[in-house]
Amino acid sequence: MDTKRKKQLITNLSDFITEERLELLNHNLKQRTNHLVIVLEDIFHSQNASAVLRTADCFGVQNIHIIENRNNYNTHPNISLGSGKWLTQTFYNKKENNTENCLKNLKKDGYRIIATSPHKTKSIHDIDIKKGKIALLFGAEQEGLSPLALEMADEKVKIPMYGFTESYNISVAVALCIQAVISKIREYDIAWQLSEKEKDEVMLNWLRSSVKESELIEKRFIQEIVIS
Repeated sequence: MDTKRKKQLITNLSDFITEERLELLNHNLKQRTNHLVIVLEDIFHSQNASAVLRTADCFGVQNIHIIENRNNYNTHPNISLGSGKWLTQTFYNKKENNTENCLKNLKKDGYRIIATSPHKTKSIHDIDIKKGKIALLFGAEQEGLSPLALEMADEKVKIPMYGFTESYNISVAVALCIQAVISKIREYDIAWQLSEKEKDEVMLNWLRSSVKESELIEKRFIQEIVIS
């Protein structure tokens, strides 16, 4: 669908929600960012997966990249609270090595891959966000990141800890890292908001999730355009 048709469809679907709802969608759209994305490799606990989605939505991080090599990514509705429908989730589970496919795609799109590792000296708080877009990479609950993921990472950082336990729970780690990075992104004079094209794509998906029988409405709308 070209840009003109997409905007027309957005206008059409917007008529099926209240003004208050549309105002909320537009307000949150302005706060969304793709300057920071989250990458999850082989996360399998539904509670953790759901908490990550909820955290990303709360911080305005739009894109989650999910790698499934050994484990399926499942969520728990009582924890995610429907946050998944507001996020763009890209799954990598079709190839022999989905980790390589995901990280290569992100690098091609200009992302710097930053992996979390408890044994590094550089802190998550020391990341230079002025170097460009960032993809934060997190591994499975017990095993952590795969050797390939660590090898392909551009940087490795740790989350500061002051107790005896060696690592944070994965959902807590994601929340701490997002908070550390997103606050800097919003403070600096960089283009962290979605592009107009990205906004249209996200808004259209939000409206599809918000409007009852949106698929039928969209089908009728497209038929009317073809006829006219």
